[in-house]
Amino acid sequence: MNDSLRQVTPAQLKTKLQSNQDILLIDVREPLEHNQFNIGGTLIPLGDVMESASQIPRNREVVFYCKMGIRSQIAIQRLQERFGFTNLLNLKGGIEAWKREGLEI
Repeated sequence: MNDSLRQVTPAQLKTKLQSNQDILLIDVREPLEHNQFNIGGTLIPLGDVMESASQIPRNREVVFYCKMGIRSQIAIQRLQERFGFTNLLNLKGGIEAWKREGLEI
């Protein structure tokens, strides 16, 4: 795994959201998965992330998530390597971890 990958646990993310921190959530799953359950993120499927890089802000934290945290890691690594992003975080364990911890949206 990339050493520069920063992660946030579901509980940490929930705290950040509750304290109204300026965070953008990006869901890299497919539309069907997003429609079934999401935590309010902007949908940019993994296959579209690179083409959408210009839409991703660099001046605030951006948390990427997917089902298990794998696709979001891939998205972050690609964006860091190609575009030099330094403000991206991965939701550790993805939506499944969020659900396991019983967190509300």
